[in-house]
Amino acid sequence: MELKGKKVIALGERDGVQGGSIVACVKSAGAEVVMEFTACFV
Repeated sequence: MELKGKKVIALGERDGVQGGSIVACVKSAGAEVVMEFTACFV
């Protein structure tokens, strides 16, 4: 997926895919991460 030039807000889940993992993926696709957040949705 080509995300070059796009801005991303990464919302992760503590027991699932964490925000840091999402950030690594979208940065490798060329996006700029403007906010990263990991929470527990119970």
